[in-house]
Amino acid sequence: MRPVAYPPGVPRRTLARILELLNRPNGAGKSTTVKILTTLSRPDSGEARVAGLDVVRNPERVRRSIGVVGQKHGLDPESTGRENLEMQAEIYGLTGSARRERVEQLLERFGLAEAAGRIAKTYSGGMQRRLDVALGLVQQPKVLFLDEPTTGLDPEARVELWREIERLAGEEEMTILLTTHYLEEADRLAARLAIVDRGRVVAEGTPEQLKSELRGDTVQVELAESSNGNAVAALQGLPGLSGLSVEGRVLRARAENGAAAVPSVLAALEQGGLQVASATVARPSLDDVYLRHAGRSFQQADTDDREEAA
Repeated sequence: MRPVAYPPGVPRRTLARILELLNRPNGAGKSTTVKILTTLSRPDSGEARVAGLDVVRNPERVRRSIGVVGQKHGLDPESTGRENLEMQAEIYGLTGSARRERVEQLLERFGLAEAAGRIAKTYSGGMQRRLDVALGLVQQPKVLFLDEPTTGLDPEARVELWREIERLAGEEEMTILLTTHYLEEADRLAARLAIVDRGRVVAEGTPEQLKSELRGDTVQVELAESSNGNAVAALQGLPGLSGLSVEGRVLRARAENGAAAVPSVLAALEQGGLQVASATVARPSLDDVYLRHAGRSFQQADTDDREEAA
Protein backbone atom coordinates (compact mmCIF):
# COMPACT_ATOMS: atom_id res chain seq x y z
CA MET A 1 0.00 0.00 0.00
CA ARG A 2 1.46 3.36 -0.99
CA PRO A 3 1.22 6.31 1.39
CA VAL A 4 -2.12 8.02 0.89
CA ALA A 5 -1.91 11.37 -0.90
CA TYR A 6 -3.79 13.85 1.24
CA PRO A 7 -4.68 17.45 0.35
CA PRO A 8 -2.22 20.18 1.40
CA GLY A 9 -2.76 22.66 4.21
CA VAL A 10 -2.31 20.32 7.15
CA PRO A 11 -1.82 22.15 10.49
CA ARG A 12 1.84 22.03 11.46
CA ARG A 13 1.43 20.72 14.99
CA THR A 14 1.05 17.50 16.92
CA LEU A 15 -1.51 17.24 19.68
CA ALA A 16 -1.65 13.73 21.06
CA ARG A 17 -0.82 12.44 24.53
CA ILE A 18 -0.96 8.69 24.22
CA LEU A 19 0.36 5.86 22.13
CA GLU A 20 -2.33 3.32 21.39
CA LEU A 21 -2.05 -0.17 19.95
CA LEU A 22 -4.53 -2.63 18.60
CA ASN A 23 -3.20 -6.10 19.27
CA ARG A 24 -4.71 -8.97 17.32
CA PRO A 25 -3.50 -12.17 15.74
CA ASN A 26 -2.91 -12.34 11.99
CA GLY A 27 -6.08 -12.45 9.90
CA ALA A 28 -8.28 -10.88 12.59
CA GLY A 29 -9.00 -7.64 10.73
CA LYS A 30 -6.29 -5.24 11.85
CA SER A 31 -5.69 -3.87 8.36
CA THR A 32 -9.42 -3.55 7.70
CA THR A 33 -9.77 -1.48 10.87
CA VAL A 34 -6.94 0.79 9.78
CA LYS A 35 -8.45 1.18 6.30
CA ILE A 36 -11.74 2.31 7.83
CA LEU A 37 -10.05 4.77 10.20
CA THR A 38 -7.95 6.21 7.36
CA THR A 39 -11.01 6.54 5.03
CA LEU A 40 -9.74 3.94 2.55
CA SER A 41 -12.78 1.72 3.26
CA ARG A 42 -16.31 2.49 4.40
CA PRO A 43 -17.68 0.68 7.45
CA ASP A 44 -20.77 -1.48 7.02
CA SER A 45 -22.23 0.00 10.20
CA GLY A 46 -21.30 1.90 13.33
CA GLU A 47 -19.32 5.09 13.77
CA ALA A 48 -15.60 5.88 13.85
CA ARG A 49 -13.86 9.15 14.69
CA VAL A 50 -10.25 10.18 14.19
CA ALA A 51 -8.97 13.44 15.69
CA GLY A 52 -12.58 14.16 16.62
CA LEU A 53 -13.77 13.82 13.03
CA ASP A 54 -16.27 11.31 11.64
CA VAL A 55 -14.45 9.23 9.02
CA VAL A 56 -17.58 8.90 6.84
CA ARG A 57 -18.94 12.43 7.09
CA ASN A 58 -15.59 14.26 7.01
CA PRO A 59 -13.14 12.05 5.08
CA GLU A 60 -11.23 14.99 3.54
CA ARG A 61 -10.63 16.62 6.93
CA VAL A 62 -9.56 13.28 8.40
CA ARG A 63 -7.00 12.85 5.61
CA ARG A 64 -5.54 16.27 6.37
CA SER A 65 -4.92 15.18 9.95
CA ILE A 66 -3.30 11.77 9.55
CA GLY A 67 -0.26 9.94 8.25
CA VAL A 68 -0.40 6.31 7.16
CA VAL A 69 2.26 3.62 6.93
CA GLY A 70 0.83 0.36 5.60
CA GLN A 71 2.07 -3.20 5.97
CA LYS A 72 3.64 -3.13 2.52
CA HIS A 73 6.27 -0.64 1.49
CA GLY A 74 4.83 2.59 0.11
CA LEU A 75 8.03 3.90 -1.40
CA ASP A 76 8.99 4.03 -5.06
CA PRO A 77 11.82 1.48 -5.34
CA GLU A 78 13.21 3.10 -8.51
CA SER A 79 13.62 6.54 -6.92
CA THR A 80 16.21 7.62 -4.40
CA GLY A 81 15.39 8.14 -0.75
CA ARG A 82 15.50 11.90 -1.21
CA GLU A 83 13.32 11.76 -4.34
CA ASN A 84 10.71 9.73 -2.49
CA LEU A 85 10.48 12.32 0.25
CA GLU A 86 10.50 15.25 -2.18
CA MET A 87 7.62 13.74 -4.15
CA GLN A 88 5.61 13.18 -0.97
CA ALA A 89 6.32 16.73 0.21
CA GLU A 90 5.19 18.11 -3.14
CA ILE A 91 1.90 16.19 -2.85
CA TYR A 92 1.30 17.99 0.43
CA GLY A 93 2.00 21.39 -1.09
CA LEU A 94 5.45 21.99 0.35
CA THR A 95 7.65 23.95 -2.04
CA GLY A 96 10.99 25.72 -2.14
CA SER A 97 13.04 25.99 1.01
CA ALA A 98 10.26 24.58 3.19
CA ARG A 99 10.29 21.35 1.19
CA ARG A 100 14.08 21.09 1.18
CA GLU A 101 14.29 21.69 4.92
CA ARG A 102 11.60 19.11 5.70
CA VAL A 103 13.21 16.47 3.48
CA GLU A 104 16.67 17.00 4.95
CA GLN A 105 15.25 16.98 8.47
CA LEU A 106 13.59 13.61 7.92
CA LEU A 107 16.62 12.09 6.21
CA GLU A 108 18.77 13.08 9.16
CA ARG A 109 16.27 11.97 11.80
CA PHE A 110 15.89 8.50 10.32
CA GLY A 111 19.57 7.94 9.67
CA LEU A 112 19.18 8.04 5.89
CA ALA A 113 21.22 11.15 5.04
CA GLU A 114 24.26 9.22 3.76
CA ALA A 115 22.05 6.94 1.65
CA ALA A 116 19.74 9.70 0.41
CA GLY A 117 21.13 9.54 -3.14
CA ARG A 118 20.79 5.77 -3.46
CA ILE A 119 17.86 4.08 -5.19
CA ALA A 120 15.43 2.86 -2.54
CA LYS A 121 15.37 -0.74 -3.77
CA THR A 122 19.03 -1.04 -2.74
CA TYR A 123 18.14 -0.21 0.90
CA SER A 124 18.05 -2.90 3.56
CA GLY A 125 14.65 -3.91 4.94
CA GLY A 126 15.16 -1.74 8.01
CA MET A 127 16.16 1.29 5.94
CA GLN A 128 13.15 0.89 3.67
CA ARG A 129 10.87 0.72 6.69
CA ARG A 130 12.40 3.87 8.17
CA LEU A 131 11.87 5.63 4.85
CA ASP A 132 8.24 4.45 4.91
CA VAL A 133 7.72 6.04 8.32
CA ALA A 134 9.45 9.24 7.17
CA LEU A 135 7.03 9.43 4.22
CA GLY A 136 4.12 9.19 6.65
CA LEU A 137 5.50 12.10 8.68
CA VAL A 138 6.16 14.58 5.86
CA GLN A 139 3.01 16.61 6.62
CA GLN A 140 3.49 16.47 10.41
CA PRO A 141 0.20 14.65 11.11
CA LYS A 142 -1.85 14.79 14.29
CA VAL A 143 -2.33 11.01 14.18
CA LEU A 144 0.04 8.45 12.68
CA PHE A 145 -1.20 4.97 11.70
CA LEU A 146 1.40 2.22 11.64
CA ASP A 147 0.06 -1.11 10.41
CA GLU A 148 2.43 -3.85 11.62
CA PRO A 149 5.50 -1.73 10.83
CA THR A 150 8.06 -4.19 12.23
CA THR A 151 6.84 -7.35 10.49
CA GLY A 152 9.73 -9.02 8.67
CA LEU A 153 12.43 -6.85 10.22
CA ASP A 154 15.47 -8.36 11.89
CA PRO A 155 15.76 -7.81 15.69
CA GLU A 156 18.20 -4.89 15.38
CA ALA A 157 16.04 -3.03 12.84
CA ARG A 158 12.96 -3.69 14.96
CA VAL A 159 14.56 -2.16 18.05
CA GLU A 160 15.64 0.89 16.04
CA LEU A 161 12.08 1.44 14.87
CA TRP A 162 10.81 0.95 18.43
CA ARG A 163 13.08 3.78 19.56
CA GLU A 164 11.74 6.09 16.86
CA ILE A 165 8.14 5.27 17.74
CA GLU A 166 8.87 5.98 21.42
CA ARG A 167 10.49 9.28 20.47
CA LEU A 168 7.53 10.36 18.34
CA ALA A 169 5.05 9.54 21.10
CA GLY A 170 7.21 11.04 23.84
CA GLU A 171 9.14 14.02 22.54
CA GLU A 172 6.68 15.08 19.85
CA GLU A 173 3.55 14.00 21.76
CA MET A 174 2.14 12.42 18.62
CA THR A 175 -0.81 10.04 18.72
CA ILE A 176 0.25 6.75 17.16
CA LEU A 177 -2.11 3.88 16.51
CA LEU A 178 0.04 0.82 15.96
CA THR A 179 -1.25 -2.61 15.04
CA THR A 180 0.98 -5.52 15.91
CA HIS A 181 0.93 -9.26 16.55
CA TYR A 182 4.12 -9.12 18.65
CA LEU A 183 3.13 -9.18 22.32
CA GLU A 184 6.51 -7.92 23.50
CA GLU A 185 6.12 -4.94 21.17
CA ALA A 186 2.71 -4.12 22.62
CA ASP A 187 4.04 -4.47 26.17
CA ARG A 188 6.97 -2.16 25.52
CA LEU A 189 5.31 0.56 23.45
CA ALA A 190 1.68 0.86 24.46
CA ALA A 191 0.40 3.55 26.77
CA ARG A 192 -3.02 2.07 26.12
CA LEU A 193 -3.76 -1.33 24.65
CA ALA A 194 -6.83 -2.94 23.10
CA ILE A 195 -6.77 -6.70 22.65
CA VAL A 196 -9.20 -7.95 20.03
CA ASP A 197 -10.26 -11.54 19.46
CA ARG A 198 -12.57 -12.65 16.65
CA GLY A 199 -13.63 -9.11 15.86
CA ARG A 200 -14.42 -7.89 19.37
CA VAL A 201 -12.47 -6.01 22.03
CA VAL A 202 -11.91 -8.45 24.90
CA ALA A 203 -9.66 -6.26 27.07
CA GLU A 204 -8.58 -2.63 27.18
CA GLY A 205 -6.24 -0.60 29.36
CA THR A 206 -2.55 -0.06 29.96
CA PRO A 207 -0.35 -3.18 29.81
CA GLU A 208 0.40 -2.89 33.53
CA GLN A 209 -3.28 -2.53 34.43
CA LEU A 210 -4.20 -5.59 32.40
CA LYS A 211 -1.39 -7.68 33.86
CA SER A 212 -2.10 -6.52 37.42
CA GLU A 213 -5.62 -8.00 37.14
CA LEU A 214 -3.97 -11.42 37.21
CA ARG A 215 -2.86 -12.10 40.76
CA GLY A 216 -0.04 -14.48 41.58
CA ASP A 217 2.22 -16.31 39.13
CA THR A 218 1.90 -18.20 35.88
CA VAL A 219 2.99 -21.83 36.05
CA GLN A 220 3.77 -23.32 32.64
CA VAL A 221 4.60 -26.97 32.15
CA GLU A 222 5.72 -28.55 28.89
CA LEU A 223 4.86 -32.22 28.72
CA ALA A 224 6.92 -34.83 26.90
CA GLU A 225 3.81 -35.84 24.93
CA SER A 226 0.36 -34.45 24.27
CA SER A 227 -1.81 -35.13 27.30
CA ASN A 228 -5.13 -35.81 25.51
CA GLY A 229 -6.93 -34.33 28.52
CA ASN A 230 -5.09 -36.43 31.09
CA ALA A 231 -3.20 -33.42 32.45
CA VAL A 232 -6.38 -31.56 33.32
CA ALA A 233 -7.75 -34.64 35.06
CA ALA A 234 -4.50 -35.09 37.00
CA LEU A 235 -4.51 -31.51 38.30
CA GLN A 236 -8.19 -30.95 38.94
CA GLY A 237 -8.80 -30.33 42.59
CA LEU A 238 -5.15 -29.49 43.30
CA PRO A 239 -5.30 -26.65 45.88
CA GLY A 240 -3.89 -23.26 44.94
CA LEU A 241 -4.34 -23.62 41.16
CA SER A 242 -6.76 -21.73 38.91
CA GLY A 243 -7.18 -20.93 35.23
CA LEU A 244 -5.96 -24.35 34.14
CA SER A 245 -5.61 -24.79 30.36
CA VAL A 246 -3.82 -27.18 28.01
CA GLU A 247 -2.80 -26.58 24.38
CA GLY A 248 -1.00 -29.52 22.86
CA ARG A 249 1.89 -30.32 25.18
CA VAL A 250 1.77 -26.99 27.06
CA LEU A 251 -0.10 -26.70 30.32
CA ARG A 252 -0.74 -23.33 32.00
CA ALA A 253 -2.21 -22.46 35.37
CA ARG A 254 -2.37 -19.57 37.84
CA ALA A 255 -0.99 -19.91 41.38
CA GLU A 256 -0.69 -17.44 44.24
CA ASN A 257 2.85 -18.73 44.84
CA GLY A 258 4.13 -20.37 41.68
CA ALA A 259 7.38 -21.68 43.13
CA ALA A 260 5.55 -23.39 45.98
CA ALA A 261 2.97 -24.88 43.61
CA VAL A 262 5.41 -26.48 41.17
CA PRO A 263 6.37 -29.53 43.30
CA SER A 264 2.69 -30.43 43.79
CA VAL A 265 1.99 -29.96 40.07
CA LEU A 266 4.91 -32.18 39.06
CA ALA A 267 3.96 -34.86 41.58
CA ALA A 268 0.34 -34.90 40.40
CA LEU A 269 1.37 -35.17 36.75
CA GLU A 270 3.81 -37.99 37.54
CA GLN A 271 1.12 -39.82 39.45
CA GLY A 272 -1.11 -39.44 36.40
CA GLY A 273 1.51 -41.08 34.23
CA LEU A 274 2.59 -37.88 32.44
CA GLN A 275 6.24 -37.04 31.83
CA VAL A 276 7.34 -33.41 32.15
CA ALA A 277 9.91 -31.90 29.80
CA SER A 278 10.19 -28.51 31.56
CA ALA A 279 8.47 -26.25 34.07
CA THR A 280 8.68 -22.48 34.50
CA VAL A 281 7.24 -19.85 36.83
CA ALA A 282 6.80 -16.25 35.70
CA ARG A 283 4.94 -13.07 36.51
CA PRO A 284 1.79 -12.44 34.44
CA SER A 285 2.37 -11.53 30.79
CA LEU A 286 0.14 -10.15 28.05
CA ASP A 287 -0.22 -13.69 26.75
CA ASP A 288 -1.75 -14.59 30.13
CA VAL A 289 -4.07 -11.59 29.77
CA TYR A 290 -5.07 -12.76 26.32
CA LEU A 291 -5.64 -16.29 27.57
CA ARG A 292 -7.86 -15.04 30.37
CA HIS A 293 -10.08 -12.88 28.17
CA ALA A 294 -10.08 -14.88 24.93
CA GLY A 295 -9.97 -18.38 26.36
CA ARG A 296 -6.93 -19.33 24.27
CA SER A 297 -3.30 -18.25 24.06
CA PHE A 298 -2.25 -15.58 21.61
CA GLN A 299 -0.16 -18.11 19.68
CA GLN A 300 -3.12 -20.46 19.39
CA ALA A 301 -5.36 -17.57 18.29
CA ASP A 302 -2.85 -16.65 15.61
CA THR A 303 -2.78 -20.25 14.39
CA ASP A 304 -6.58 -20.54 14.42
CA ASP A 305 -7.04 -17.32 12.46
CA ARG A 306 -4.47 -18.34 9.87
CA GLU A 307 -6.30 -21.64 9.37
CA GLU A 308 -9.67 -19.88 9.11
CA ALA A 309 -8.27 -17.45 6.55
CA ALA A 310 -6.86 -20.33 4.53
